[in-house]
Amino acid sequence: MLDFAIFAVTFLLALVAAVLYLYPASRQAAGIPGVTPTEEKDGNLPDIVNSGSLHEFLVNLHERYGPVVSFWFGRRLVVSLGTVDVLKQHINPNKTSDPFETMLKSLLRYQSGGANVNENHTRKKLYENGVTDSLQSNFALLLKLSEELLDKWLSYPESQHVPLCQHMLGFAMKSVTQMVMGSTFEDDQEVIHFQKNHGTVSMFSYFQVWSEIGKGFLDGSLDKSTTRKKQYEDALMQLESILKKIIKERKGGNFRQHVFIDSLVQGNLNDQQILEDSMIFSLASCVITAKLCTWAICFLTTSEEVQKKLYEEIDQVFGKDPITPEKIEQLRYCRQVLCETVRTAKLTPVSARLQDIEGKIDKFIIPRETLVLYALGVVLQDPNTWPSPHKFDPDRFDDELTMKTFSLLGFSGTQECPELRFAYMVTTVLLSVLVRRLHLLSVEGQLIETKYELVTSSKEEAWITVSKRY
Repeated sequence: MLDFAIFAVTFLLALVAAVLYLYPASRQAAGIPGVTPTEEKDGNLPDIVNSGSLHEFLVNLHERYGPVVSFWFGRRLVVSLGTVDVLKQHINPNKTSDPFETMLKSLLRYQSGGANVNENHTRKKLYENGVTDSLQSNFALLLKLSEELLDKWLSYPESQHVPLCQHMLGFAMKSVTQMVMGSTFEDDQEVIHFQKNHGTVSMFSYFQVWSEIGKGFLDGSLDKSTTRKKQYEDALMQLESILKKIIKERKGGNFRQHVFIDSLVQGNLNDQQILEDSMIFSLASCVITAKLCTWAICFLTTSEEVQKKLYEEIDQVFGKDPITPEKIEQLRYCRQVLCETVRTAKLTPVSARLQDIEGKIDKFIIPRETLVLYALGVVLQDPNTWPSPHKFDPDRFDDELTMKTFSLLGFSGTQECPELRFAYMVTTVLLSVLVRRLHLLSVEGQLIETKYELVTSSKEEAWITVSKRY
């Protein structure tokens, strides 16, 4: 079973802890409204834990104190921004640091960060080209994997419950490993082997984060669990060994299909940078793709009208013809469905930046090296920006101003992260294949509860049923 727990970094605290570990200087309160520390050493950590997640803690904090709020992580002041208006004052469109990368590099103990602005822009362009080239070169592969899943679902009796989360994780793992690293992963056993180590690394991160948040990042007592650390290090060593072998092969070979790692090999990067970037991209792409596919299908099963409209667009664009990259670009409503999926699910509920220089938001001064959280889950449900915010309504993205706002938040346009762009295309192809042939149906009485991690997921398996259109 492909039930690995990628990115199981509970409550987004991993991201906070990683940045605070890298930048440990203390800060004094700056007159920003918010809560005082519950405990001298831990700050408001107990409040966050009691809230259930960092996202839920921030929802409550912004409801009480407004769009700019503060709290304490250990002895460090943290500022959270919770409306589009205040985010506009802070977001730097030229910023190239990636919160996924910040967190993962810390957990994986990678040290190659710290490049200057020009190097970061060059690397960002390399990433973007790598995503574009791998998607173009491997479109037929992506279509094949989608059709394999369709055939599997077509073989089921209409009453059979389908474990959606499990299937989407498996589909994402197959897609990402082959499109990022190549034909080595055409063999399912290689995928399972990679997945097993992948999951061990991720699960260690989960336990490590809990330990280090409460202990290590606050008082320096890291790596308490030697057994888990050994499992983690062994799994990471095996993953890195696989990647090193693939990097060497891709450097010396002439391959028909271009994969993401080829773009890194062809760029001006050393082997360690290629290793780290391919590891991080595969981690982020797997989880974002799996969760986007899962939530999109969940929302389609509970919105018959949206699914009907999506089917009509797919039928109009493709008819009985094959699905092609050129025609995929014409699926405007499908893109609206995915944008609304990201918004309604609050796919990434919190992002973060370190305040490089002293700044000002409204009347509040934010000191240099303050950790600034973008409470995206709060912003994406703000009724002042999104009318009827809890309604799944893809038509809202038919408006150009709404798309500009979404782009500002990093979910579309030039600020869209490469992993999300990758996930958008993979999910678009999958939905085109599935909705063309199947009605996607919810299981009566099922209540899907949400778990807010670095990427939002369901607390338990989400079940659906399917029926044939023809």
